[in-house]
Amino acid sequence: MRRYVLAVFLKEAKDHLRDQRALTSALFFPLFGPVLLTIVMQVMAGWAAGGQSVKVAVVGAERAPNLILFLRQYGAAVRDAPLDYERRIQEGDIDAALVISEDYAENWARGRPATVQLVSDESRRASAARVQRLEQLLASYSGMIAAQRLMVRGVSPDLARVVQVDRIDLATPEKLAALLLNMIPILLVIAAFVGGMNVAIDAMAGERERGSLEPLLTNPVPRGAVIAGKWLITVGMACVSVVITLVGFAIAVGQVPLEELGVKASLGAPELLGILAAILPLTLFASAVQMLVATYARSFKEAQTWLSLLLLVPTIPGMILAFAPFEPTFGMNAVPVLGQHLLVDRILAGEGLNGGRWLLSLAAIVPLSALCLWVCTRLLHQERIIFGR
Repeated sequence: MRRYVLAVFLKEAKDHLRDQRALTSALFFPLFGPVLLTIVMQVMAGWAAGGQSVKVAVVGAERAPNLILFLRQYGAAVRDAPLDYERRIQEGDIDAALVISEDYAENWARGRPATVQLVSDESRRASAARVQRLEQLLASYSGMIAAQRLMVRGVSPDLARVVQVDRIDLATPEKLAALLLNMIPILLVIAAFVGGMNVAIDAMAGERERGSLEPLLTNPVPRGAVIAGKWLITVGMACVSVVITLVGFAIAVGQVPLEELGVKASLGAPELLGILAAILPLTLFASAVQMLVATYARSFKEAQTWLSLLLLVPTIPGMILAFAPFEPTFGMNAVPVLGQHLLVDRILAGEGLNGGRWLLSLAAIVPLSALCLWVCTRLLHQERIIFGR
């Protein structure tokens, strides 16, 4: 049996390595993920760096010299507002504008609230962080002046502060990095599906369309050996895709200035090996499911359509974790795809690979993979599957 499986495996490897176009398309996605991560992180780092300098135009700056001085001391780039400042804000040349009312000085002198209008474009997300910082500066200035007025009148400012909240954040830089790099487990799981997809389609639906499946089955080779050999080459391509993707992510994380985002991420040898141990078992299940779909499909195009839709499944756990976060339980690791997401998230958070959770995920994947391969083997005993009727 082992000899037959090896023979089918070598035959499939030879066929697929000859197809340069399919090989190139299979290896394209592993490079896409790290490039996407690098671009996103560079943009976010640029926003974080640019968020410290607020470009604000002021109408009536001479009416509030102390406020203008305060804003400049805390890094705001203050200038007189042009006549078309509203249009300039919409175009992104200016983050916001402050319109100081004509009665500002009078209200200030009498201890009444002095009106300042903050003009911004909330639809421009690029300047949202800087506008928020400007609001914080205005609130700080207002609080500082209010405290000084109370002190002048012999009243302690603490009387106005009924409850003081001191926030203590227990999140480590590694955990913040895991939150920021949550696209890594999503793309790694997708790579486990994408890498072997074309191989699975061509090995079953493609061979049937070319008329080479029937002669292959006429050889004195057990149906199980044929399925096992084709499944192994699919698993091999999926593993190559995962490894290339992970190496690309390791390079990308080293190039991205994460310190500017206040996080710390390390993808050294221990983390890389842990992530590989978490993701590679998923290639067994992904390849088996793809083999089953490709075997049951009536044509190459039908298999391609169904397997393309199947690629949406790996994204579901990542979307759930991102938009509806919950506290993961131990049993969730038994769910294929979701279990791998949780394992990689823990590794990125600096907690390492949990042996018990990994064994649980493996114990769930192996029998499910075996079941899919058994069903594939049974299907090859049916004429309508072999001849595509």
